[in-house]
Amino acid sequence: MNNKVTIMDHPLIQHKLSILRDINTSTMEFRTLVNEISMLMIYDATRDLPLSDKKVQTPCGIANCKEIEGRKLAFVPILRAGLGMVEGALELVPSARVGHIGLYRDEKTLQPVEYYCKLPKDIEVRDVFVVDPMLATGGSAIDAITQIKKRNPRSIKFLCIIAAPEGLKALTAAHPDVEIFAAGLDEKLNENGYIVPGLGDAGDRIFGTK
Repeated sequence: MNNKVTIMDHPLIQHKLSILRDINTSTMEFRTLVNEISMLMIYDATRDLPLSDKKVQTPCGIANCKEIEGRKLAFVPILRAGLGMVEGALELVPSARVGHIGLYRDEKTLQPVEYYCKLPKDIEVRDVFVVDPMLATGGSAIDAITQIKKRNPRSIKFLCIIAAPEGLKALTAAHPDVEIFAAGLDEKLNENGYIVPGLGDAGDRIFGTK
């Protein structure tokens, strides 16, 4: 496995992922699980944030503590399914800014088509976390990261809940400098470009549409 790729094996993530995959999981429960898994993933993906020393007055004395050293974060969901991962991320880092990139997949070519891009004005001083539940062909993630790189952020990480080997290979080839975090790595893509066994269409299951 590429040293820039992390497949998360935390028991809580794996347990929640098994319920997320179930065809009988309701829209409400699915949305909640995406939120919870995202929170756990952000917790791990921010492990390398630099810290500085800080002295804190407690009721009983002075404590030598740590605080995050001036890093500014931004979460950028790939619309629309990526929106389901933002709430969990903001629960942990409420001061982060949120950008949006809108892409849809051409059903014939399976290639991403961009229709919207709105990013924080100060993105060049921010560490960016691009989020999308599914990394299938990799086209949307590659295009989104390409657009963000044009604005020169401090760093970019990509988070997805489930990845296909094809998408992982394509994304690491296109952006070898980007760290990738996934809760699960599945078997393959089918002839329609869907991840197998996957969990179906993440956007439809988050928003209750068909």
